[in-house]
Amino acid sequence: MGKILIPLAEGFEEIEAVTNIDVLRRAGLEVVTAGIGGREIMGDHAIKVEADEKIENIDSADISAVVLPGGMPGAANLRDSEELLEIIRDVNNRGDLCAAICAAPIVLEAAGILEGKKATSYPGFDEEMQSADYQEKKLVIDGNIITSRGPGLALEFALNIVEYLVDSDKSEQLKNAMLFQG
Repeated sequence: MGKILIPLAEGFEEIEAVTNIDVLRRAGLEVVTAGIGGREIMGDHAIKVEADEKIENIDSADISAVVLPGGMPGAANLRDSEELLEIIRDVNNRGDLCAAICAAPIVLEAAGILEGKKATSYPGFDEEMQSADYQEKKLVIDGNIITSRGPGLALEFALNIVEYLVDSDKSEQLKNAMLFQG
């Protein structure tokens, strides 16, 4: 398996980004973070993170999955990155995982990969996901697309990604180790 890309843009939701980075690495997956507009990225709640790479240095051929944290204006800044949209299209065209939480499903919409797919988002962003079959559920999996609603679901979202990319045994092992009660 290639790398799991977690892109970060100014205004990202810290809980969603760091939870996914941490859980996926605990699962033994290779995660690379990539900054939009540089390597030092300020989150929505004034937590600065240094990304591993800049988005322009990422080769989509090396990426097996894309996991998008939400937050505003983070999700809008991700959506406005043509480099990221191209990576998402390439990953999706191979049938590999594209996952987004909170406001970030708008990025999947902008990449043109939600048409006819069941998806969810933070309440209110359904208006920006016109091509999707919008679901008001906390987590939606439709083929290679996983979406979730917000920060309080970040751990469950990450564990579902582990189950998708590795297997249910690894997800259960992590749930038990982290005392997850969901």
